[in-house]
Amino acid sequence: MTVYNDILSAKAESKKLLAILIDPDKFDIDLTSQFIDNVHKSIATHIFVGGSEVQVEVTQHLVFKLKSLTDLPIVLFPGDVTQISKDADAILFLSLISGRNPKYLIEKQIEAVSYLKPTNLEVIPTGYILIENGKETAVQKVTKTQPISNVLHQLVADTAKAGELLGKKLIYLEAGSGALHPVPLAMITAVKQDLTIPLIVGGGIRSKKQLVDAYNAGADLVVIGTAFEEDQDFFNQIKKTKIG
Repeated sequence: MTVYNDILSAKAESKKLLAILIDPDKFDIDLTSQFIDNVHKSIATHIFVGGSEVQVEVTQHLVFKLKSLTDLPIVLFPGDVTQISKDADAILFLSLISGRNPKYLIEKQIEAVSYLKPTNLEVIPTGYILIENGKETAVQKVTKTQPISNVLHQLVADTAKAGELLGKKLIYLEAGSGALHPVPLAMITAVKQDLTIPLIVGGGIRSKKQLVDAYNAGADLVVIGTAFEEDQDFFNQIKKTKIG
């Protein structure tokens, strides 16, 4: 079964998913084994790998190391084509549909084709929507696009639905790495009501309560990254017990 079909099956069964996001530029590869031990003890179901600005070859080395230590799906969440690794299981083929910079709507995707052809990566078309969180994020700086205001719930819901109608298989609401505020719960609910495809939510989630709240609001898969970078004890909050 493919990564995407696993996500679909979980959605159909109302099983909530959790991805741990690793930014290769901020991760000490020497601590990979210890990190994976913690992941395996947690409710995490996926590992996402990627960042806004990552040095060439760093992602490849990290993914290779991760694959030797875990059977969890390794999914690329790339900020650039240089982050494509043939050893991962899948790639979120992102289109930044909240922005209007053609470079991140289609040009980077065209550039990625020659990198993807020699691989067996499962390519998952994903509508990526950046939500204002109280501070400028790395995604804003790199893409030179503005996030959608966190009070414009209907605009975000319409943008997400447009992504689905365009053929995206996933919608990803992103407050950004280190976000001061996560995606508003009412916004998650508004988006979920209009979608038939799975909804991913990430950015600014730093506690078990916020994780559960995002699930209850409608997120099918939540992505957490900064919480683990800043608080290693967070793993203790999400040990393998029923949640949500």
